[in-house]
Amino acid sequence: MNAMDRTRSALVLVDYQARLMPVIHGHALVLAWATRLGEIARELGVPVLGTEQNPQKLGPNDERIRACCGTTLAKNHFDACADGLAEALRALPRPVGEVVVAGCEAHVCLLQTALGLLRAGFEVRVVEPACGSRSPEDKALAMARLRQAGAQIVSVEMVAFEWLHDCRDPAFRRVLPLLRQRVDAG
Repeated sequence: MNAMDRTRSALVLVDYQARLMPVIHGHALVLAWATRLGEIARELGVPVLGTEQNPQKLGPNDERIRACCGTTLAKNHFDACADGLAEALRALPRPVGEVVVAGCEAHVCLLQTALGLLRAGFEVRVVEPACGSRSPEDKALAMARLRQAGAQIVSVEMVAFEWLHDCRDPAFRRVLPLLRQRVDAG
């Protein structure tokens, strides 16, 4: 895999549902990183899609995540590809070859969606700090399994700086304040 390229990327934010987030280990920090990632993607013109697991029962995504998403896909399968995610990515106005993905729960919906994206032929980058599970052990196992399956495990800054590529990029000055903001659990 090469460096990430925002002209062929999309961001998928998986199941940051307000009713689910309080039981996620380190949920405030996970949500803060996911929001930051979504804001950077929006600033750089990278399409952002969200998913919500059984929203009739679990409710919508956190409002900060919903604000970042151009489209939100309701799903019942744990793998969002089984509910049309791959088709939604292929229907975007520009070709998408790589998908940056983050979400909850890392060992269930995030894992199965990332594996589905790999099977669908996309390059997959999983943003570890923006992923969460109820237990840190389950999250760690999900990251190990995704790495073995061919996904790259990355950070928010890795994504941002690879999407920018050059400090002379006109978007650099707009994204820099987002990168400088402190991200904490408070």
